[in-house]
Amino acid sequence: MKNTLKIVLLFLLIGTLTGCNFGKSDKLETVTYECPMFCEGEKTYEEPGTCPICNMDLTLVAEKEKKEGEISDLSIYNLPSVWTTQHNEEIELKELQGNVVVMVMIYTSCPAACPRLAADMRNIEKQIPADKKKDVTLVLVSIDPETDTPERLAAFAKENLMESNQWVLLRGTEANTREFAAVLAVNYKRISPLDFSHSNIISVFDQGGELVHQKEGLGVNHQETVSKILELVN
Repeated sequence: MKNTLKIVLLFLLIGTLTGCNFGKSDKLETVTYECPMFCEGEKTYEEPGTCPICNMDLTLVAEKEKKEGEISDLSIYNLPSVWTTQHNEEIELKELQGNVVVMVMIYTSCPAACPRLAADMRNIEKQIPADKKKDVTLVLVSIDPETDTPERLAAFAKENLMESNQWVLLRGTEANTREFAAVLAVNYKRISPLDFSHSNIISVFDQGGELVHQKEGLGVNHQETVSKILELVN
């Protein structure tokens, strides 16, 4: 599934990125490695291997730099779409950069699946230690932007105990919503004037906006999801 999502995201970004100058240097970047425990200070190596002191595998310096600010071509933060929050504020996805993002697509008038997805998201949030909560953002994206106004999103947040700064509820245009659903491999279809059929997928993105984990289902065990979140924030 992850490889499919990468292909979809790259396809969606081609139209946006073609012809744009992002200030990237034409100079090839040198790949270097270092000990993750810094046994030898800032010493680096040009070849992969193990640290001669602790015997741990050397890690790519470039990967460390990416986590500290750079985003890859596969990051959702390359998408230019503008969204409106439950506080009626316009944001771009890139404003979420720097935190681990846990995301699900729902609609507020959903009578069955979405309340359970909301409960799953709350359950995930409860398992994040208090001192790590500031490093995690929980995002609910509406698949019904026509109905889910900022006021309705705010009411849904209150009803579902999602009023802290950790929680972000978003609505966009129909086109942006469809595009983002494709990135997440979320399928949805209106089956009546008030109802949708839709995938039930919770996704985790790292600090640079790359998809690192997905879990599908309702009321499922999200221990693996929580473990991935904690791995990223620690």
